[in-house]
Amino acid sequence: MNWARGIQVRRGEIVPPSFRSDTFHCMDCAVYETHKWEMLTQPTSVTFFRTAAAIWRAECRNCGFFSYWRQSPAIASDGLLIYPSHNPEVAAPHPDMPQDVREIYEEAAAVVGRSPRAAGALMRYAVQVLMPHLDASGGDLNAQIGSLVAKGLDVGIQQALDALRVIGNNAVHPLEIDVNEDPSTVQALFGLLNVIVEALITQPKSLNAVYAKLPAGARAQIERRDKGASGQPT
Repeated sequence: MNWARGIQVRRGEIVPPSFRSDTFHCMDCAVYETHKWEMLTQPTSVTFFRTAAAIWRAECRNCGFFSYWRQSPAIASDGLLIYPSHNPEVAAPHPDMPQDVREIYEEAAAVVGRSPRAAGALMRYAVQVLMPHLDASGGDLNAQIGSLVAKGLDVGIQQALDALRVIGNNAVHPLEIDVNEDPSTVQALFGLLNVIVEALITQPKSLNAVYAKLPAGARAQIERRDKGASGQPT
């Protein structure tokens, strides 16, 4: 768990960016970090009834990345993210998501509001790019998921991978599913990919880190035990 400014964040939990929030996951480095806010332009009266909104900039204290926000003219506490382009209904990418996968994820998040079909196709492509990071083998995505199943992949994660694959295919070649008629189907894919990264990258990494702290003698004894259990000579 991470702690910052009294907010408890569990492993794998994503705190999305929000206007004037002190701490959230950075949209560039994906680190849960505090942000420095600065008003770049003051709100100005355009007419008696309408006011031009102020523009704010948030700077990540970890990597220095700038995001830009448009303050609501009507409600001072509300603001809209204008750079980078982002759909507030989509969770930020998991901090352990590989960089090449995260770039596709963010591209899909930027267009999902305008074209769920394009976002669905991009999310399928993100899974395809993720496969080498999971040591999957096979000629196509279906075969690659099958190779992970053969290694003992959890059924729930298999279903999440296949949902991304099938819905992404239907985004390009609509059959039973028309994602433009049901955008919520595509929005759910972002959460699925974060769950997959948590299960197949974050959790094994955490377990390996703990196991590596065991004394060398204990690890050697475990290896001899497991070779014996598999029928190999010890």
